[in-house]
Amino acid sequence: MRLAAVSIRRVAAELGARAMTLYSHIDSKDDLLDLMYDEVNAGVLVHGGLPGDWRAAISLIAERTRAVLLSHPWMVELAGRRPQIGPNGLRHAEQSLAALTPLGLDPGSAARICTAVDDYILGHVIREVMARGDAPGRSRPSVPSEGMTMGPYLRHMLDSGEFPNLAPLLAEGLPQIEQTFSEGLQWLLDGIARAHGVPDSGA
Repeated sequence: MRLAAVSIRRVAAELGARAMTLYSHIDSKDDLLDLMYDEVNAGVLVHGGLPGDWRAAISLIAERTRAVLLSHPWMVELAGRRPQIGPNGLRHAEQSLAALTPLGLDPGSAARICTAVDDYILGHVIREVMARGDAPGRSRPSVPSEGMTMGPYLRHMLDSGEFPNLAPLLAEGLPQIEQTFSEGLQWLLDGIARAHGVPDSGA
């Protein structure tokens, strides 16, 4: 779905209603987009209680957030436009802070950690969305996003000897995107734990 195609008039047509009927509930397209974002954001929430270990809890929230964003790539575009503050967004923020309560941090420190994790997730998902061709204005690639084609030009450049570190990496194949997400997240959590003097939980 492309955000440019979303309009109150189109939604009204899908519902079999008049556009003016929707305007009695929402004021603008921006309001409609905010409602859409918050509705889908419900999928990020963890039900049934969080794991007791803070790393396991944050990792679970991060994996769910990534899955929702990849399932609805238009959310990536919308995330950079304006803040979306709705009930499910507030619940997500509350749950993320709750995951950190075992660390006994002050609210400001906990908020900065949540921001760092959210920034990591969004940055990784943007790269995934771009690679699969889901980004606005891009067509889907003809090859899997996990690899890189060794076309004549690329092979010529790598064989030149100018890229001694890059050449073997591409020859062996790039890491799977799921692996890079999980490893990067754990490295981030390792740094957070060290910065706040948190003992190794064995995660």
